[in-house]
Amino acid sequence: MFTGIIEEVGTVAALDRRAGDSAVLTVEAARIAGDLAHGASIAVNGVCLTVIGWGSGTPTPIEFDVMGETLKRSAIGGLVPGDPVNLERAVRADGRLDGHVVQGHVDGTGTVVSRTPGDAWEAVRFAVPADLARFVAEKGAIAVDGVSLTVTAVGPDWFEVGLIPETLRATTLGRRRPGDPVNLEVDVLAKYTARLLEAAQ
Repeated sequence: MFTGIIEEVGTVAALDRRAGDSAVLTVEAARIAGDLAHGASIAVNGVCLTVIGWGSGTPTPIEFDVMGETLKRSAIGGLVPGDPVNLERAVRADGRLDGHVVQGHVDGTGTVVSRTPGDAWEAVRFAVPADLARFVAEKGAIAVDGVSLTVTAVGPDWFEVGLIPETLRATTLGRRRPGDPVNLEVDVLAKYTARLLEAAQ
Protein backbone atom coordinates (compact mmCIF):
# COMPACT_ATOMS: atom_id res chain seq x y z
CA MET A 1 0.00 0.00 0.00
CA PHE A 2 1.09 3.58 -0.68
CA THR A 3 0.03 7.08 0.34
CA GLY A 4 0.53 9.04 -2.86
CA ILE A 5 3.27 11.18 -1.29
CA ILE A 6 6.14 11.07 -3.79
CA GLU A 7 9.58 10.49 -2.27
CA GLU A 8 11.72 11.06 -5.33
CA VAL A 9 11.62 11.67 -9.08
CA GLY A 10 13.74 9.00 -10.76
CA THR A 11 14.84 8.61 -14.37
CA VAL A 12 14.02 5.77 -16.76
CA ALA A 13 17.19 4.04 -17.92
CA ALA A 14 15.57 1.34 -20.08
CA LEU A 15 12.36 -0.51 -20.88
CA ASP A 16 13.33 -3.88 -22.32
CA ARG A 17 10.54 -5.83 -23.98
CA ARG A 18 10.70 -9.56 -23.32
CA ALA A 19 9.07 -12.61 -24.86
CA GLY A 20 5.32 -12.46 -24.91
CA ASP A 21 3.88 -9.27 -23.48
CA SER A 22 6.24 -8.64 -20.56
CA ALA A 23 9.08 -6.18 -20.00
CA VAL A 24 11.81 -5.20 -17.54
CA LEU A 25 11.88 -1.55 -16.51
CA THR A 26 15.10 -0.03 -15.19
CA VAL A 27 14.86 3.20 -13.22
CA GLU A 28 17.73 5.18 -11.74
CA ALA A 29 17.07 6.53 -8.24
CA ALA A 30 19.04 7.85 -5.28
CA ARG A 31 16.89 8.42 -2.21
CA ILE A 32 14.76 5.28 -2.31
CA ALA A 33 17.75 3.05 -3.06
CA GLY A 34 18.97 3.12 0.55
CA ASP A 35 16.96 0.13 1.77
CA LEU A 36 16.21 -1.93 -1.33
CA ALA A 37 15.13 -5.54 -0.92
CA HIS A 38 14.44 -8.20 -3.51
CA GLY A 39 10.66 -8.46 -3.95
CA ALA A 40 9.97 -5.04 -2.43
CA SER A 41 7.08 -2.99 -3.81
CA ILE A 42 7.74 0.47 -5.24
CA ALA A 43 5.18 2.66 -6.99
CA VAL A 44 6.51 3.95 -10.31
CA ASN A 45 4.21 6.69 -11.64
CA GLY A 46 1.56 5.14 -9.42
CA VAL A 47 2.05 1.56 -10.62
CA CYS A 48 3.01 -0.96 -7.93
CA LEU A 49 6.05 -2.82 -9.29
CA THR A 50 8.25 -5.51 -7.75
CA VAL A 51 12.00 -5.03 -7.40
CA ILE A 52 13.90 -7.88 -9.09
CA GLY A 53 17.41 -6.48 -8.88
CA TRP A 54 19.60 -3.41 -8.68
CA GLY A 55 23.10 -2.24 -9.47
CA SER A 56 25.65 -0.08 -7.70
CA GLY A 57 26.47 3.59 -7.74
CA THR A 58 24.50 6.77 -7.27
CA PRO A 59 21.99 7.02 -8.76
CA THR A 60 21.27 3.31 -8.44
CA PRO A 61 19.70 1.39 -11.36
CA ILE A 62 16.69 -0.58 -10.07
CA GLU A 63 14.99 -3.28 -12.15
CA PHE A 64 11.31 -4.17 -12.11
CA ASP A 65 9.26 -6.88 -13.83
CA VAL A 66 6.32 -5.48 -15.81
CA MET A 67 3.54 -7.84 -16.95
CA GLY A 68 1.16 -7.49 -19.87
CA GLU A 69 -1.77 -6.30 -17.77
CA THR A 70 0.34 -3.39 -16.50
CA LEU A 71 1.49 -2.48 -20.00
CA LYS A 72 -2.13 -2.56 -21.21
CA ARG A 73 -3.74 -0.70 -18.32
CA SER A 74 -1.12 1.99 -17.64
CA ALA A 75 1.21 4.38 -19.44
CA ILE A 76 4.32 2.45 -18.33
CA GLY A 77 4.72 0.91 -21.78
CA GLY A 78 5.24 4.35 -23.32
CA LEU A 79 8.23 5.25 -21.15
CA VAL A 80 11.57 5.89 -22.86
CA PRO A 81 15.08 6.42 -21.48
CA GLY A 82 15.39 9.82 -19.87
CA ASP A 83 11.74 10.09 -18.83
CA PRO A 84 11.22 11.26 -15.23
CA VAL A 85 9.03 9.04 -13.02
CA ASN A 86 7.45 9.49 -9.59
CA LEU A 87 8.72 7.00 -7.01
CA GLU A 88 7.29 5.96 -3.65
CA ARG A 89 8.22 3.04 -1.41
CA ALA A 90 5.45 1.03 0.25
CA VAL A 91 4.10 2.69 3.39
CA ARG A 92 5.33 1.43 6.77
CA ALA A 93 2.66 0.20 9.18
CA ASP A 94 3.95 2.60 11.84
CA GLY A 95 4.05 5.62 9.52
CA ARG A 96 1.64 8.50 8.98
CA LEU A 97 -0.88 8.31 6.15
CA ASP A 98 -0.28 11.81 4.82
CA GLY A 99 -2.03 11.30 1.47
CA HIS A 100 -4.78 8.72 1.00
CA VAL A 101 -4.96 4.95 0.57
CA VAL A 102 -3.29 4.21 -2.77
CA GLN A 103 -2.92 0.58 -3.84
CA GLY A 104 -0.72 1.07 -6.87
CA HIS A 105 -3.38 -0.72 -8.94
CA VAL A 106 -3.84 1.68 -11.84
CA ASP A 107 -7.40 1.68 -13.21
CA GLY A 108 -6.60 3.31 -16.55
CA THR A 109 -5.02 6.31 -18.18
CA GLY A 110 -6.18 9.88 -18.62
CA THR A 111 -4.82 12.84 -20.56
CA VAL A 112 -3.77 16.34 -19.55
CA VAL A 113 -6.32 18.72 -21.10
CA SER A 114 -5.24 22.14 -19.82
CA ARG A 115 -3.19 24.02 -17.25
CA THR A 116 -4.33 27.32 -15.73
CA PRO A 117 -1.74 29.12 -13.57
CA GLY A 118 -2.93 30.90 -10.43
CA ASP A 119 -1.18 33.24 -8.01
CA ALA A 120 0.26 30.47 -5.83
CA TRP A 121 -1.04 27.27 -7.41
CA GLU A 122 -2.09 25.82 -10.77
CA ALA A 123 -5.36 24.24 -11.89
CA VAL A 124 -4.88 21.21 -14.12
CA ARG A 125 -7.71 19.51 -16.02
CA PHE A 126 -7.53 15.85 -17.03
CA ALA A 127 -9.71 13.87 -19.43
CA VAL A 128 -10.97 10.69 -17.77
CA PRO A 129 -12.33 7.54 -19.46
CA ALA A 130 -16.11 7.10 -19.23
CA ASP A 131 -15.83 3.89 -17.20
CA LEU A 132 -13.81 5.71 -14.52
CA ALA A 133 -15.61 9.07 -14.49
CA ARG A 134 -18.35 7.79 -12.17
CA PHE A 135 -15.78 7.12 -9.45
CA VAL A 136 -14.43 10.68 -9.43
CA ALA A 137 -16.16 13.10 -7.05
CA GLU A 138 -15.55 16.73 -6.17
CA LYS A 139 -13.43 16.90 -2.98
CA GLY A 140 -12.74 13.20 -3.35
CA ALA A 141 -9.30 11.61 -3.65
CA ILE A 142 -7.54 10.45 -6.80
CA ALA A 143 -3.98 9.38 -7.64
CA VAL A 144 -2.51 10.84 -10.83
CA ASP A 145 0.83 9.25 -11.76
CA GLY A 146 0.93 8.11 -8.15
CA VAL A 147 0.41 11.57 -6.65
CA SER A 148 -2.35 11.85 -4.03
CA LEU A 149 -4.62 14.72 -5.07
CA THR A 150 -7.97 16.24 -4.11
CA VAL A 151 -10.47 16.72 -6.93
CA THR A 152 -11.59 20.36 -7.14
CA ALA A 153 -14.12 20.09 -9.99
CA VAL A 154 -15.70 17.40 -12.17
CA GLY A 155 -17.43 17.20 -15.53
CA PRO A 156 -18.92 14.36 -17.56
CA ASP A 157 -15.52 13.31 -18.94
CA TRP A 158 -12.98 15.40 -17.01
CA PHE A 159 -11.83 16.43 -13.56
CA GLU A 160 -9.62 19.17 -12.19
CA VAL A 161 -7.09 19.36 -9.39
CA GLY A 162 -5.16 22.22 -7.84
CA LEU A 163 -1.39 21.78 -7.65
CA ILE A 164 0.54 23.67 -5.00
CA PRO A 165 4.14 24.79 -5.67
CA GLU A 166 5.58 21.84 -3.71
CA THR A 167 3.69 19.32 -5.87
CA LEU A 168 4.79 21.13 -9.04
CA ARG A 169 8.40 21.02 -7.83
CA ALA A 170 8.61 17.57 -6.27
CA THR A 171 6.69 15.46 -8.82
CA THR A 172 6.48 15.00 -12.56
CA LEU A 173 3.12 16.79 -12.67
CA GLY A 174 4.91 20.12 -12.93
CA ARG A 175 6.28 18.99 -16.32
CA ARG A 176 3.15 17.46 -17.82
CA ARG A 177 1.74 19.25 -20.85
CA PRO A 178 -1.64 19.06 -22.64
CA GLY A 179 -1.86 15.76 -24.48
CA ASP A 180 0.44 13.88 -22.11
CA PRO A 181 -0.94 10.57 -20.76
CA VAL A 182 -1.15 9.96 -17.01
CA ASN A 183 -1.93 6.94 -14.86
CA LEU A 184 -5.15 7.14 -12.85
CA GLU A 185 -6.16 5.26 -9.72
CA VAL A 186 -9.58 6.17 -8.39
CA ASP A 187 -10.53 5.90 -4.72
CA VAL A 188 -10.68 2.25 -3.67
CA LEU A 189 -13.69 2.96 -1.43
CA ALA A 190 -15.65 4.22 -4.44
CA LYS A 191 -14.81 1.06 -6.40
CA TYR A 192 -15.91 -1.29 -3.63
CA THR A 193 -19.09 0.69 -2.98
CA ALA A 194 -20.04 0.53 -6.66
CA ARG A 195 -19.32 -3.21 -6.78
CA LEU A 196 -21.45 -3.89 -3.69
CA LEU A 197 -24.36 -1.85 -5.11
CA GLU A 198 -24.13 -3.74 -8.42
CA ALA A 199 -24.10 -7.10 -6.64
CA ALA A 200 -27.20 -6.12 -4.63
CA GLN A 201 -29.30 -5.48 -7.74
